[in-house]
Amino acid sequence: MKTYTLHYILLVCLALTVASCGKKAEQQAVQAPPVTIPVTAVNTTTVTGFKEYPTNIEGIINSDVRAKTAGYIQKVLVDEGQKVSKGQMLFKLETQALSEDAGAAKARVNVAQVEVNKLIPLVEKNIISPVQLETAKANLAQAQANYSSISANIGYATIKSQINGFVGTINFREGALISPNDATPLTTVSDISNVYAFFSLNESEYFDFLQNSEGKNLAEKLEHLSEVNLILANGTTYSEKGKIQTSSGQVNQKTGTVSFRAVFNNPNQLLTNGNSGKLQIPTQYENEIVIPQEATFEQQGNIMIFKVGADNKIATHMIKVKADVNNLYVVESGLKPGDKIVVTGVGKLRTGMSITPQEVAYNEVLKPIATLFKN
Repeated sequence: MKTYTLHYILLVCLALTVASCGKKAEQQAVQAPPVTIPVTAVNTTTVTGFKEYPTNIEGIINSDVRAKTAGYIQKVLVDEGQKVSKGQMLFKLETQALSEDAGAAKARVNVAQVEVNKLIPLVEKNIISPVQLETAKANLAQAQANYSSISANIGYATIKSQINGFVGTINFREGALISPNDATPLTTVSDISNVYAFFSLNESEYFDFLQNSEGKNLAEKLEHLSEVNLILANGTTYSEKGKIQTSSGQVNQKTGTVSFRAVFNNPNQLLTNGNSGKLQIPTQYENEIVIPQEATFEQQGNIMIFKVGADNKIATHMIKVKADVNNLYVVESGLKPGDKIVVTGVGKLRTGMSITPQEVAYNEVLKPIATLFKN
């Protein structure tokens, strides 16, 4: 009996001890401070984003060099990549046969001239009919035309550049037989003092451009566009800024795109025909609310953020995004200046939680990608 009573007393003491410990643990849990989370008060700023489009480079003038007469190439007088001037000789064709033909043609001219000279006094004395003289004059004119044609071909045997520029690939060398009907030019001389960069917008992008650009018509809208950058094939940015000059203004039915052309200064001839790269077109968003993408999460296809209430409780809110600029979102709706949002760590939170806000300056939130901003 005494043993049973002792056991009973021990059990009661143990139960009281456990209950006391549980209450203390519960009190400690209740008293633990909310988790500390970085937050910021959003504001407006001006951000410049860039859209990139593949581009092909060409000189502003590309002059195909072709022969005006058939013949064998006797000399190639320039080399690939050489700078040439307008009127400079590029190729010389063999002219021996033409020179012989010219000699014969000149002799026929002389014979025809002698015949005309002989008949003139006879007609004046009414010894022969004037018709004979007219026939002789016609023969002289034909002989002169034939001689002029052969002489022109001799001149055409010296092939000259029509522009100032740089010689491209030379497609025919000494000894090759060429003619005006050849599909391939002898070479191409390109004026690359300035270069054109060609690119295209799809139909949707083109309408966005028309609707959002300043100006009443296409020409005015192009005039108001900002200067553009050229990203070279090695990833570096070309030192000269470009200007979009013109657009076809028509949708290509095969590709569904509208073509555009930008022009770049090329003082050091760094760019040439056939270069490729990417054209960077800036779009400036002025006085817009901008937030880091890491402050957002997706929920059923919507972009969500955590707003911080006056009681330091967080609640989910949906936002609409106007543009994606690198690691930032330009917000169209859902936030206003002064709203406090959670900056990072949103994946570990849930709506209704209480937090201890750790205030972060708005500029600090944007600082990691400050190079994209124009403040």
